[in-house]
This record gives sequence, C-alpha cells and structure tokens, in this order.
Amino acid sequence: MKDYLQGETPMKLSDANLASLPDSIQRPRYDRQALTAGIVHIGVGNFHRGHQAWYLHRLMQEGLAQDWAIIGAGVRSNDAAMREKLSEQDFLTTLIELAPEGTSAEVIGSMIDFLPIEDGNTTLIQAMAQPNIRIVSLTVTEGGYFIDPATKGFDAAHPDIVHDAANPETPRTAFGAMVAALALRKRTGVAPFTALCCDNLIGNGDILRQTIVSLARLSDTELADWIDQRCCFPNSMVDCIVPATGAKELALAKDIGIDDAAPVTHENFRQWVIEDSFCAGRPDWDKVGVQFTDKVHDFETMKIRILNGGHQVISVPAEILGVETISGCMEHELIGALFAKVAREELAPHVKPVPGMTPATYVELIHRRFSNPKIVDTTRRVAFDGSSRHPGFILPSIRDGIAAGSSIEGLALVEAAWARMCSGIREDGSQIAANDPFWRDLQLTALRARDNPLAWLSMSHIYGDLIDNTRFSTAFSSALTTIWQKGMEKAIEEYLRG
Repeated sequence: MKDYLQGETPMKLSDANLASLPDSIQRPRYDRQALTAGIVHIGVGNFHRGHQAWYLHRLMQEGLAQDWAIIGAGVRSNDAAMREKLSEQDFLTTLIELAPEGTSAEVIGSMIDFLPIEDGNTTLIQAMAQPNIRIVSLTVTEGGYFIDPATKGFDAAHPDIVHDAANPETPRTAFGAMVAALALRKRTGVAPFTALCCDNLIGNGDILRQTIVSLARLSDTELADWIDQRCCFPNSMVDCIVPATGAKELALAKDIGIDDAAPVTHENFRQWVIEDSFCAGRPDWDKVGVQFTDKVHDFETMKIRILNGGHQVISVPAEILGVETISGCMEHELIGALFAKVAREELAPHVKPVPGMTPATYVELIHRRFSNPKIVDTTRRVAFDGSSRHPGFILPSIRDGIAAGSSIEGLALVEAAWARMCSGIREDGSQIAANDPFWRDLQLTALRARDNPLAWLSMSHIYGDLIDNTRFSTAFSSALTTIWQKGMEKAIEEYLRG
C-alpha cells in the first residue's frame, strides 16, 4: 500500500470523516446511527476488535445483524484509557491486514458505545440487565478466570472473589458484574443472556460457567441454580495473531491517511469455532465464516497445543538470546528448527485431525503464519504470563507424551528454557523485565534451580506430580544444566542432533 496522502495531514477517524477517507480503505456501508445493541463485550483490547468485532462488522456490511451492535466495557482502571481513545473517534477502529504479499486496511463500526469504568460497576450491571443484551462476551486473558492452580477448580479464596461474594451488588470483577446483572434479570423477569468466552482456554465455556456459577453460589444458591440451568456458556476457539499497538502501528495508520488513536494490525488469517448453544439467539455468524460445531474441543486442542504451545516453544529461548520478534524466531536457524522438530514430533502426535485439517498440515500452516515478516509480534508479548500459559499450552502435551512413551525431550528443553528465562538475565547480560504476575517468585525459584534443577519442578501448583516422572525430570534437569553451562544455542543443537 502506498502513502495515499503523503505530505498531507491524516484524516481524524470519525463518523463525519468516513466519506473523506482514501478510496482504497473499506469502510462501513451501513447506517451506524440505526444500529442497536445486542452484545456487551468486556475487555476491549486489540484481539476483540480484530476478531469478534470484525466478524460482526462483516454481517453488518451485508445488511444483517443491525440489532447486534457491541457495547464495550471493562472493569480495570486501565480500560479507561481505551474507552477515551475510542469514544473520541465514535468507537470506530482501523484494521490493517499485514499479509506477506501486501497491506490493506478497513474501518469497522460494529461497536457503538463503551461504558464508563467505575467502582462497583453499576453502569455495566445495568447495561447487561437490559433485555436487548442477549450475549455478554469476554476477553480477559487466560489467567483471569480465578482458577485454583492446584485443583483447577474455582478459587473462592481470592481477595476479589471474597469481596464480590460479600458485596454482590457492587462487585470488583467482570464475573461479579455478570452475576449481579443476571440476578437483576431474574428479579425483573428478563430471560438470561448467553455468556461467551473468547479467551484461549481449553473448554473456555465450561470454565466460564464454573466461575460464574461458583461465584453466584457464594451469595445466592437459588440464583446459582437458575444461572446453571438457564444460561448458555458455549465453548469456542478463537484464532488470529494480533500484535500490540505501539508507535509503529500508529505511524502505519497515518501513512495510509488515518489518524486513529488505537489502530489494530493483524495477520491475514482468522478462525472462530463455536458450539451452537445460545439461549437468547445469536447473529448469523456462520454466514461470514464462523464454524459452528459440537467438536470445538478438537479444534481448540489443535490450536492451543500447536499454535499457543508453539509460541512458547520459540518465544522463551528467543528471550534468552535477545531475538525480539516471532518472525525473527522463525528466521533464526536454531529456533526455527526447534519449532519444526518439537511441533512435528511432540505436539502434533497428540492432536486429532479436524474437518479439512490434519495435525501435520496445521503445523505447516502455523509455520507460515509465524514466519510472516509483516507481523511484528514481540517475543515478550508471547512469553508473557508463562505461569498460566505453560500449564495450559505445554504441560498437557508432556503428559500425553509420557503416557504414550513418545518423545518429550524437546518440551523438557522448553520448560528448562523457561526456568532460565525467569532468572531475569539474557545471555548477553541484559535484563529481562518482569513478565509474569508472579515474576518475583518465579525469579527466586529460577535462581535456586540453577544449581538444583528440581527446585523448578517442585512448583506443584504449576507442574503437579511431573517431578515424580523420572524420564521428564531427568530430561529437564539435563537441559537446564546444559543451558546454564553451555548456552541456549548449544542446548538446542544437542536436542536437534537427537
């Protein structure tokens, strides 16, 4: 894409200026003033706007789903900054697709409001209690569902949950607000909404049900039963690589003629697979490429094990070696080869095929997507929150490999690399900034593990009983010792040689 307005002032993104945007930029063909809301979405980050909001926008472009517009929401103080940016541009977003062969852009308008961020979440609760809101969806990160790391059940002891149980009408959490809204709907005779999780969790709908119902039960057992029996919590799998927005992305939007305070760049691939279980109706997403199936688990397992797991395979050693981007990882001779071997031999064998895609073909697809040089996705972003991502994305494949008696040496190396990364120092001596909600604890354990590798595996809230498996603990200990003594590249070389 060339600079259409080079030398001129970029056009401020707004409804009033849509008609004045460069001709090459697609924009809403529908009357945004005529839209009415049907969805409240909590957690309005880049992924939501580049994925779920885009699918709804596509329907609206066809004259459909005009009563399903999105109201944005958040419960964290830093959500207020996104609300301010979007409200100043009429809740429009510029999506910039970064394909290897070129760049294209479109403006989407499926969001029509963004609720204020406030203590007690009164406005959010009132909005979700309205009869026209039939879906409440969320992207609040994998680690945000109050899951007890040891039991995988609901963490009722978390201070925010204790607060919400004691103060159900003025909750702190998104889930407390949803429970309060459902309680209000029940009292006023309004049918419940569908709660749709869009985070990368296996069985994400089941996990959301566990969180909502368990929280409700702490203060109102009758309400909890009503929610459990009448609400729907469809499992779903979402997929699109959407980097964080920084100075480069802001400049890219201006280069194409748009002054957007919060543009979104994304790869030229999207996938959304959902169980067709909606208690209050849904948009006709199947008309714009969404797959509805009762086999969501197979799709999500393939994606979480190979894509999300693959992200950890490459980003962790890359952080140690100072490789800054995911495409840079794939260009790196050793890290790219590490991904290929681990994905082929230790991830794909434990994944079922899905309609139209074998595990081997999916590995090839992910290899191409990770290698896209136009997507500047940082290893730091991908390696963030390893204490949630490794148990969800890597350890299940290790357990399957142990059960099958197949190779686990590559994944043991990845876990050893994570332990080395969490020491906080790269091999060139530069500092790795805190990159996990539990960074300090991880760092202290990582430093102890330098001389005693099993200290890392003793974190039972992450590894469970894996420390007791001699094959895994031996492979892990050997890999970590090699990394510390000979370096990350040498450890990868030894694994690749078998």
